[in-house]
Amino acid sequence: MKRCWSGWLLAGVLAVGAAQGSVKPAWIFQDNMVLQRDLAVPVWGTGVAGESVCVKVGAQSKSDVVDANGQWQVRLAPLVASAVPQKMRIISGTNTFVFTNVVVGDVWMCSGQSNMEFPLWSCDPAVDVAAANDKALRVIKVPRVPSVEPEESAGTPERNCDRVWRAADGKMTGVGYYFARKIRQETGIPIGLIDDNWGGTDIELWVPPCGLQQEPGLAAESAKLQTRLAQYLVDYAKYIHEAQAWLPGARAMMAQRGKVPPPPMEPQHPVYSLGSRKGWSSLFNGMVHPVLPYGIKGVIWYQGENNGSEGDIYFHKMRALINGWRQVWDQGDFPFYFVQLPGYLKPTDDPAGGTGWSRLREAQARTLSVTNTAMAVTIDIGETDNIHPKNKLDVGERLARWALVRDYGMTNLVAGSPTYRKMAVEGDKVRVFFDDAGPGLMVGVKEKATPVREDMSSTLKQFAVAGADRKWHWADARIDGSTVVVASTNVPAPVAVRYAYSINPVGANLYNRAGLPAAPFRTDDW
Repeated sequence: MKRCWSGWLLAGVLAVGAAQGSVKPAWIFQDNMVLQRDLAVPVWGTGVAGESVCVKVGAQSKSDVVDANGQWQVRLAPLVASAVPQKMRIISGTNTFVFTNVVVGDVWMCSGQSNMEFPLWSCDPAVDVAAANDKALRVIKVPRVPSVEPEESAGTPERNCDRVWRAADGKMTGVGYYFARKIRQETGIPIGLIDDNWGGTDIELWVPPCGLQQEPGLAAESAKLQTRLAQYLVDYAKYIHEAQAWLPGARAMMAQRGKVPPPPMEPQHPVYSLGSRKGWSSLFNGMVHPVLPYGIKGVIWYQGENNGSEGDIYFHKMRALINGWRQVWDQGDFPFYFVQLPGYLKPTDDPAGGTGWSRLREAQARTLSVTNTAMAVTIDIGETDNIHPKNKLDVGERLARWALVRDYGMTNLVAGSPTYRKMAVEGDKVRVFFDDAGPGLMVGVKEKATPVREDMSSTLKQFAVAGADRKWHWADARIDGSTVVVASTNVPAPVAVRYAYSINPVGANLYNRAGLPAAPFRTDDW
């Protein structure tokens, strides 16, 4: 596993030693776990330096010796997917751990904020809770623990009683469930989900230090962080000096007072805010680092609401997150599939748009320039008065489409929403070309969690055009093959087009015939 926090965390952050006891596996190795197939799966833990460790799964056996830092790790030869329960044995001398009901399949990390955390039992349709009894679809919940330092363990069972591998149930992430269920239905491969999320959190909390340090677009943020850390170290040195000066007098007062309570400590401990839910990397340290380097297939990510007032900088944060996670996992450019924010709050009638989350969605779309990423468009399944839309079925299944095509070989399936590719001015009209038009475009209607249906009686909405004066007007739009032709009598010489470019573009109804909504876009950079 590649370590990446050096350079700005406090000096002295070391790997956890285990001088007090014998060999122990990392917390994530438990009964009912899912091991990643087709990968040299790492199995690791702690122990006393010099102890021998043997890990046995099926017919294979791998050994290691605990190092001077109290760490050990083996890598299993790649395993073949199997829903047949088997055992993992970890042996050191007379100390043996036996984990039962272990299956081999694909493990996906489900992370982000509240819409990823949103439990299945709160989704619509709730009937799926009763059906969530697939014994080969399993989940483990990571406790919500921020940390200033990279943690090796995900808290204690007392902090979160769900910190066990278990079969799918109503408490698990709804998006993750529908994502995994779709893959299970199509492939039959066992699926494990690492349910690792926290509502109301900014993306920067999840970014590893190396991701921040290596992202050019965040150089100013990185420098600011270095300055804050340097000041904290100065403040802490001052605190130690003042505490040492105060201590003799406090001891003397204690001696005079006898058994009465001691005097309050006068020197004030400096606050290191980066260890809270407001600090860069604090949730990476406390909630992602404890998972490393567990073998995974990839990541699904649903976040952005907390960063909704941002624009282009969110793209740089996404790139720092993705590249940073890939570096610390050391599994190459694994799949990273994310959700573009849905519509929310009161819609606007301004054809210029650009309000609310529209620029955040634009930054999310830019993230597709990062290798092996894909985006599930959800502009049609938001709720005006609810930041937590209940329809997580479409969210999960749209993410699953990408996985099924990219990772499971289902090339006959359409995964992508229509996305803007280019435009061409044709007199008083503009022709818009799309990628992922699939089998063709259509005017669609989406009602809750039911499939999209074609609406032959309606016309395209939420298209706007502007001329050289940069004044926007609502436009008429019609489908022509795999393109859309846009025009307005108010703009005789159009130069730019926008579609669904507002916080809640109610009525946006361009779909491909696979039932996937077109992604919001603009052709200008004004």
